[in-house]
Amino acid sequence: MPTKKILYLDLDNTIVNFQSGIDRLSPADIVGFENDLDEVPHIFSLMDPLPGALDAYAVLAEKFDTYILSTAPWKNAQAWHDKVKWVQKHLGHESGSAAYKRLILSHHKNLNRGNFLVDDRGANGANRFEGEWLQFGIAPFENWDKVTEYLLPRA
Repeated sequence: MPTKKILYLDLDNTIVNFQSGIDRLSPADIVGFENDLDEVPHIFSLMDPLPGALDAYAVLAEKFDTYILSTAPWKNAQAWHDKVKWVQKHLGHESGSAAYKRLILSHHKNLNRGNFLVDDRGANGANRFEGEWLQFGIAPFENWDKVTEYLLPRA
């Protein structure tokens, strides 16, 4: 049986709607974090999935060896926990679920080997990834329909 190609998917603004978490913060939550909203405690637990992201993950996980590759803020240890809980809540926490033990948190995405990385930004090594980087949110990969349309024939 042939080996599946490796696909990494970022969380923030790729699978997860970061703005939805910001929108749920109170003015009191933001005090002291105005320029670093990703450091607000528990902000990641407040976020919704982006439209089509969960369905796309399920479809792509059938065809690729799929992992979530995200970065958590260094100064917000709670974010690391909340990202794990978000993945468990939205993509499954049971053994055998598509995202079970498939979350990698790293500030150096370029150190991961694989064929494809879907990420909205080139930060944290995404722009130095040795496989193909698909920049999510801009043409030609402006939404999950476009991403899956591109990736499925390349599985």
